[in-house]
Amino acid sequence: MPMFLRLAVKSLLNRRGSVLMSLLAISVAIFVLLGIEHIRQQARTSFASTVSGVDLIVGAKTGSTNLLLYSVFRIGAPTDNISWQAYQAISSNQSVAWSIPISLGDSHKGYRVIGTTDSFFEHFSYGKQRSLSLASGKLFEGTFDAVLGAEVAQSLGYEVGQEIVLAHGVAATSFTLHENRPFTVVGILAPTGTPVDKSVHVPLDGIEAMHATGGPAFGASPVVPGGGAGGQARATSEPASITAFMLGLHSRLSTFKLQREINSYPSEPLLAILPGVALAELWQMMGMFENVLRLISALVLLAAVLGLGAVLLASIRERRHEINLLRVLGAPPYYLFLLIELEALLVCLAGVVLGVSALSFGLILVEEALFTRFGLYLDPSAFTPESVKIVALVAGAALLIAAIPAFRVYSEAKLNEH
Repeated sequence: MPMFLRLAVKSLLNRRGSVLMSLLAISVAIFVLLGIEHIRQQARTSFASTVSGVDLIVGAKTGSTNLLLYSVFRIGAPTDNISWQAYQAISSNQSVAWSIPISLGDSHKGYRVIGTTDSFFEHFSYGKQRSLSLASGKLFEGTFDAVLGAEVAQSLGYEVGQEIVLAHGVAATSFTLHENRPFTVVGILAPTGTPVDKSVHVPLDGIEAMHATGGPAFGASPVVPGGGAGGQARATSEPASITAFMLGLHSRLSTFKLQREINSYPSEPLLAILPGVALAELWQMMGMFENVLRLISALVLLAAVLGLGAVLLASIRERRHEINLLRVLGAPPYYLFLLIELEALLVCLAGVVLGVSALSFGLILVEEALFTRFGLYLDPSAFTPESVKIVALVAGAALLIAAIPAFRVYSEAKLNEH
């Protein structure tokens, strides 16, 4: 076997130019095929972990995908609000460990404003149970304090201590500015790679005070110790309604029971969804796009494998002298068949090694950037059970295509025997 292998390697080296082109084509195909599959799988995992540790998300009656999109990804708009009384009644359920109220509907220069409470920073997590952390400043304490996401602060050049004016609605340009109720930036969150980076977080009571009519202008209330950088004490009034809220339960065994209770809530129409299930539905909707990417990568692979077969087929005429010499030395027809198949397998395996190495190196280079900008957690190791199947499929395809020139040599050797 070592002599057989040595002969195949020397034969490939004698045709290094054409073999190198086939090797590069195979490696590019492997890079594309494994890269798309790896990113597809990792993207699913990353999107699923955009919000982690949340057992239920509750909103007004709508589609589960719509509720997930506007409450987690800040895409779209809610159909209705939830009364504060309904939120209090559900969050006081004995199976609920914590709750995070969310109020949407305002913006700042195109970025969504999220009205919430301290529990958002305490319980909201992303990725692999990563908690939110501050890059600078502190969390809001006063009614008119604001905590910015990393991208908001970086894009708009804001720093702690700056005053910002919020606008009604979520359009990039708004003519309804709450200029008499400016907020003071007291903190900037560390990058998370999630929609949190693109959000302005303010207290719920700040949202209520900002929309109140006929009240005193900003700065008119007396300064209360611990009232925050804005010089305002925390308001004691409760909001009339909120947009949605997230729930964490003491035991996941009670998830479906509580979900049924919320979905049949008698006072108003509510919908409770499991984030993981809603994400699965979202990915189902994107299934066609995934299949298109797979088809493109498969066509790239097919072109590379056909190129390898063409190179082997074209080389047969050049190798007449080599083949005749092997026949004179007593090589049987099956020996020549296996030699060409081995050459194809060696080129394929070398292409796999080169393609996987390039992919792993590329993933290491872009890992941090993809996490910061898009929240994608990519494992640099491209070898997974799925990728092993793909490599086996590629090797099988290469052997199948190489069988065409190999069988031609085999047939000619058989004829010469007679």
